[in-house]
Amino acid sequence: MELQKLKKSKLKWLINQISEPEEKEIVEDNRAAQEDLKKKKSINLNLESTIDMMKSLFSIPENNDVKLRHLQIGGLERKATLIYISTITDTPIIEEHIIRPLVQNENTLKAIENIISAPSVSTVQMIEDAVTGINNGDTVLFVEGYDLAYVIATSSVEGRGIEKAENEVVVKGPKEAFNEKALSNISLIRKRIKNENLMVESLTISQRSNNDLYILYIKDLANEDILNRIKDKVNKLNVNAIQNLSLLEQYIEENNKSLFPTILYTERPDRTSAFLEDGFIVLIMDNSPSSLILPATFWSFFHNPEDYYLRFIFGNFIRMLRMIALFITLFISAIYISVTNYHIGMIPADLLLAISATREIVPFPAIIEVLMMEIAFELIREAGLRVPNPIGPTIGIVGALILGQAAVQANIVSPLVVIIVALGGLSSFAIGDINMNFTIRLLRFLFIISAALFGFYGMTFLFITGLFYMVTIKSFGVPYLSPMTPYYKSSKDTFFRKVMLNEIYRPGYIKPKDIQKKQVNKDG
Repeated sequence: MELQKLKKSKLKWLINQISEPEEKEIVEDNRAAQEDLKKKKSINLNLESTIDMMKSLFSIPENNDVKLRHLQIGGLERKATLIYISTITDTPIIEEHIIRPLVQNENTLKAIENIISAPSVSTVQMIEDAVTGINNGDTVLFVEGYDLAYVIATSSVEGRGIEKAENEVVVKGPKEAFNEKALSNISLIRKRIKNENLMVESLTISQRSNNDLYILYIKDLANEDILNRIKDKVNKLNVNAIQNLSLLEQYIEENNKSLFPTILYTERPDRTSAFLEDGFIVLIMDNSPSSLILPATFWSFFHNPEDYYLRFIFGNFIRMLRMIALFITLFISAIYISVTNYHIGMIPADLLLAISATREIVPFPAIIEVLMMEIAFELIREAGLRVPNPIGPTIGIVGALILGQAAVQANIVSPLVVIIVALGGLSSFAIGDINMNFTIRLLRFLFIISAALFGFYGMTFLFITGLFYMVTIKSFGVPYLSPMTPYYKSSKDTFFRKVMLNEIYRPGYIKPKDIQKKQVNKDG
């Protein structure tokens, strides 16, 4: 009997362990559903009922930074309650422009929005809208006998000031960079584009965190099809939280597994403004010191703002250096492996003897030498980026010198391989865009492996396959290699830029409403 009781008790315990999590999930789901129902309700005429509902939604008084302020409106003789989050609001504004005018009012006929002296006052009738206002840092005023609430702009979120760009550094040109405040970033763009057609639309893109996304475009330039395509992509997102643009970029890009980036990420307001004036669409969010530019082609990542700030000859000289650096970082290690393994006859006799002398005492094949040094270089690069700033450059320089010298003296690698890998690594720094830089670095390893397997034939096959693949990529309907292929009417700003006076057209591949940005001077 006792054994049976023991078995039954164990069975009950197991059943409880299985059922308890399910019951907890059901309770949590019911609680979330009840909160959603509360938010969908209209504001009650009874002030106490409305405040009780807000206390329940914000977990007052457990939630310490959500403040309630009860007061009596002078003149109107009505009870009222202010609700705000103290950590993201400007409390002096609440005291000076809201509480004091309301309490000291003596006019019995004056409307509440006329009593409050804050710069922006709006009304809402749903609990959900009031909650959104409070979460955004605004102060919400509930009044006895009113079936609406007043949302007063008092937001004051802490953040960095306007500083210099860290990744997209230019010598000649504006030094301002975006910060983590979306409104500050929009003001930096407004400072450059003083046009009533500059549109700023706002969307909420996450269910729990209620993150706002700002879509910027110039109404009489942006293509409606591309704009609607972007909006549809954003509106279909069904996620709890998207905290910044780096995460949003991964949600909305059309080729998630593509090695090539299709959305341009920039931290410079001048560059963003230039794209807007060409008809592109820009995305901005809080918590992101940057903007996303859509659509983007390969040439967008290759170009740099300083190309345009410098004179025609100097700007094209920098582009030529960047182009040479691109080919060096992609092919130099692979060419060395191909030549030493498969195409020795291509090397002059004197150079072949020099290479053979340096490799005579190295026990590894060329592919192992190159891969060891390439991986070591990547490790040094990452270490220099992740450690504190004063130590980072030191680790990079000293680490590379010590490792390279020690590896040569230990006869693990030849001196020529150290030179080749260092030249390829340094050339990769000329690619300024972060996403494209990663693409080039990864492609370098693919070319090294193809060269080790098939020599120049493998490199050629991989290069042609890569071109075929790039032709198939599209960024929100725009071909990746346009305007080179397919051809579109534009200023032909691909490899080299033209003289500023001759850049007459906007990019034709985004089909702007007004393709001509300058009047043609027929007199020459």
